[in-house]
Amino acid sequence: MIKRIIPIAILGAALISNTGCKNDGGFKKLKGIEYKIVKDVPGKKIQVGDIVEFNIVAKADTMVLGDSRKQQGGKPAVMRVEETKNSGQWQVVFTKLAVGDSAIVEISCDTMLKNMPPNQQQLPPWLKKGNKIVINLSIVSVKSMDDYKKEMEAKQEQEKADAKAAGEKQMPVDDQQLQAYFAKNNIKAQKTASGLYYTIQRPGSGPDVAKGQTVSMKYTGKTLAGKAFDSNVDTSIGHHGTTPLTFKVGQGQMIPGVDEGVGLLKKGSKATLYLPSPLAYGTRGAGPDVGPNSILIFDVEITDVKTVADKPMGEAPPQQ
Repeated sequence: MIKRIIPIAILGAALISNTGCKNDGGFKKLKGIEYKIVKDVPGKKIQVGDIVEFNIVAKADTMVLGDSRKQQGGKPAVMRVEETKNSGQWQVVFTKLAVGDSAIVEISCDTMLKNMPPNQQQLPPWLKKGNKIVINLSIVSVKSMDDYKKEMEAKQEQEKADAKAAGEKQMPVDDQQLQAYFAKNNIKAQKTASGLYYTIQRPGSGPDVAKGQTVSMKYTGKTLAGKAFDSNVDTSIGHHGTTPLTFKVGQGQMIPGVDEGVGLLKKGSKATLYLPSPLAYGTRGAGPDVGPNSILIFDVEITDVKTVADKPMGEAPPQQ
């Protein structure tokens, strides 16, 4: 994810026509900023469209305005290099750098103040005449967009493979816990090939919900210990009110166990789905109430089922 490293106020105010700084000390002027290359490593310069990993620290006086290492948990920031159309954007210096290079960029607060709206109030204390924003920038890596996409796809595939392996290991552990839970509570649940368990309290009517159909559903999610963590039935739980949840079945919009379980039901069905953790949130969990490898229970009611045709590609949206 591309994150903003320097506060919005700086980025906005830095769209200036010139810095008002003297061109000395090895600094060069470039589209309204002044920069100095501190470390110049031989190599191909960054191109517009490249994906850059970089470390950046921005200061005014002794005040740190942004530090990518702290904001990114020790990891570099990531940004796609865009063509700079406006004067005074510090990112323009990217095209002067290569992997391993570092630079200093200076932006004048005087010019920033000059370009501020006259009614601007409550300016930060560092934004005052005579000050400069000093940006220390170092380039960690550079990739083309195609290479970056391939790397991300490979990373996602590896994460999927790791999650699958972890799920296969966890599934028998969860199944044993669920069978103990059913025995203790005298529950006769049916099991699917995936490991999902379910009971149906009201069968509903009509055909089973099919992939691609849109369902409206009331639900309450609980842990195996009975703690409710989300609901659109009980307004004291979660934040969804009482509006039924609407989603398209079989499109990966829901966690796997819910998506599969809804496909076993009909319009009007009321059921309870018992999800082993690989069919829920797996090893990552979901918030303070749903830890890693949590078995979940969902009480669901299908209030409506619709078949909504997809719009043809290129079809214009209806006019307002």
